[in-house]
Amino acid sequence: MIYLDSAATTLEKPAGVASSTAWAISHLASPGRGGHRASMRAAEIMYSCRETAAQMFHVEQPEQVVLTCNATHALNLAIHSLVRPGSVVLISGYEHNAVTRPLCSDQRIRVKVAAGPLFDPDGVYEAFERELTEEVDVVICNHVSNVFGFIQPVERIAALCRRRGKPLIVDASQSAGVLPVDLTGWGAAFVAMPGHKGLYGPQGTGLLLCNTQTQPLLYGGTGSVSNSQQMPDFLPDRLEAGTQNVCGAAGLLAGMRFVRGRGIERIQRHEQMLCRRMMDALEGISGIRIYRGHSCQSGLFSFTVDGMDCEAIGAGLSRRGIAVRAGLHCAPIAHRTAGTLESGTVRVSFSAFNQIRQVECAAAAIRAVIREGAR
Repeated sequence: MIYLDSAATTLEKPAGVASSTAWAISHLASPGRGGHRASMRAAEIMYSCRETAAQMFHVEQPEQVVLTCNATHALNLAIHSLVRPGSVVLISGYEHNAVTRPLCSDQRIRVKVAAGPLFDPDGVYEAFERELTEEVDVVICNHVSNVFGFIQPVERIAALCRRRGKPLIVDASQSAGVLPVDLTGWGAAFVAMPGHKGLYGPQGTGLLLCNTQTQPLLYGGTGSVSNSQQMPDFLPDRLEAGTQNVCGAAGLLAGMRFVRGRGIERIQRHEQMLCRRMMDALEGISGIRIYRGHSCQSGLFSFTVDGMDCEAIGAGLSRRGIAVRAGLHCAPIAHRTAGTLESGTVRVSFSAFNQIRQVECAAAAIRAVIREGAR
């Protein structure tokens, strides 16, 4: 199988991720729940995971790094901490359901959309500048669209939020490990990210980088201040009730070390090169439309074919051993903004482990599926 669905999860991992996870299963107990070696070792791994993330993403203190189940969990924590009934929240036109569903779960929350044109960073910034009025309480923006690979102008949006005194939540689900992410430099209130995509950790892992006051979603044991019936008022304990995914954290630590060793810029260049190669290989096919952003596109892209169902294209590629994703990608608002809500798209996404020969094979398979569908 040629795997081109890393925007959903990176399937091929560095060898150290599996070995670290397996080692943790047999050697690590619950951190903060004992003074014995197995518990102390677990606490050391958890701290190393936070420390590595803090260094990668410019977080002042490792304790500001909260370990979560995934980016959705992290985003829910961030939203729950800042958004109240009656709040007005400004979002981009390319947000994932992990952002929009928590907001829409309470009809008392009003959502405004800064819907700038696809692959137009200036247009997106102008939309935020126009819509970020005094009534807005919180701003949420993803760094990279999970549908189109559109790199949004987060640095400029963050600066705008700072000037106007509005807290910003950044969804770095498609950028962490691929593009520079800077909690302190952006001055964001929160940055949320998964562990299982560009950080090459196991599924069921994620991170929330915290730069403001927080509000728990879950309440329970933390291994600290056990005589109090209130959640601790300090991070990370305040947001980490219950037994943690220590084995996942061990694997995530190995994944982050791989990313740091290879270099984020090198990974970014590799993925963008493969993306350009694939788009170039598909240009000129009758009926195909490639959503291409050139300098503001990461290592993923979407396409449609006139008269062909996206799901049928995805299924045809699967039969040929090519793994992509077709449909709405849990981001209907992005499709609405780009004009693809009715059709959806076929999404192709790369990782550090993909190779040029795989691009050539996949491009040939796409041509074959389109020819077959045109008969």
